[in-house]
Amino acid sequence: MTDLVADPARLRERIDTFAGLSERDSGPGVTRLAYTPLERAAHELFAESMSTLGLKVWVDAAGNTIAERSGSDATLPAIGTGSHVDSVPNGGAFDGIVGVCAAMEAARLLVEHNVAHRHPMRFVVFAAEEGARFGQACTGSRIAAGLTGPGDLPTKQDADGVSLADAMTRVGLNPASVADAVWRPAEWAAFVELHIEQGSVLETDGVRLGVVDSISGSTRLLLELSGRATHSGGTPMHLRADAMAAAAEVVLAIESLAGDEHNVGTRTTVGKIDVTPGSMTTIAGHATLWVDVRGTDAQRQRDTAKEIVRRAEAICAGRGIGFQHEQLADTPPVRLPDGIRHELAASCRSIGVEPRVLTSGASHDAQQINNVTPSGMLFVPSKEGISHDPAEWTSIEDIAVGTTALTAGLLRLDEILI
Repeated sequence: MTDLVADPARLRERIDTFAGLSERDSGPGVTRLAYTPLERAAHELFAESMSTLGLKVWVDAAGNTIAERSGSDATLPAIGTGSHVDSVPNGGAFDGIVGVCAAMEAARLLVEHNVAHRHPMRFVVFAAEEGARFGQACTGSRIAAGLTGPGDLPTKQDADGVSLADAMTRVGLNPASVADAVWRPAEWAAFVELHIEQGSVLETDGVRLGVVDSISGSTRLLLELSGRATHSGGTPMHLRADAMAAAAEVVLAIESLAGDEHNVGTRTTVGKIDVTPGSMTTIAGHATLWVDVRGTDAQRQRDTAKEIVRRAEAICAGRGIGFQHEQLADTPPVRLPDGIRHELAASCRSIGVEPRVLTSGASHDAQQINNVTPSGMLFVPSKEGISHDPAEWTSIEDIAVGTTALTAGLLRLDEILI
């Protein structure tokens, strides 16, 4: 239906409203961490908007919020769309939010134009997509996909020692009941997520929409290096056990692994280091490194993570530094179904946009939900490829085009799926 065109002004207003739900004293950008009152406030904003449209709304035990518009055939499974509202510390205003606002706009278009569809349409906000707080990404969608269960929640902790289970309890959820939040495949026909690219391919090539063919996996490691904290002036160089120096060597080794010709497509990042005691005149006694390994080949991704551990252990042994490690998370790469991708590409063409087929280097909720039901993704351009930063930006015109394509895609899937 050509008259189902997204309203840029309405999208802008919603994005700005969500951006206002941020920790006030956290610095620039948006800080709305997983399983905090601010994240729940964003979920409530979504729920209120969907309720106003007359949709049925509920929150599951994982904290995912789902709104449903009934279809004409009650026997058919649902078609879904949505994303997340949590952020990294000092992140941007578009990551996740674009997909949520697009879902809200699609729902409004269907209601305002009284569009008939056979399948139930579900609009979803997942909880805790970002791994910044607990080290595990996509917690809400992983629970929905049956990949994370009640026994996993007490084992994931934030920097203050608060477990996932405790954080969920503090915002009124019941972590012991998350098994009830698992989606049943028979209830779902398809899922589509609209997201910012978080890369620069679309902008560089002047393409307004991307259709994702596969999503990189991620293996996350915690490395603990234990040296000896002694006086920087009183300790000769040959008698030092400097955890910081060892950490620096480990970081460079990790970087070099991704540059190896055998690891094409693999990306390695040390995104955070904590060093104690943290005094300029004291040799570092302990260093903790958080490592992210991404790849489109599951075996290569996991082999790279193992090689990181092996090299770090060898570096520490050569320096007289203690070494321990923990695998925080492991998500394999996913090839998204060709059928969904082809229909989304056709939907883009139906509104006059020729899409680019892309591989996503970032993890997404659709990656987890693909374990439940065939899933697809649409990308809109990111200015200069910047994301997870206050400078993250996507034009409202591109978001509107993406939302229009998303709406067309949902209705196209409604026509062809059984």
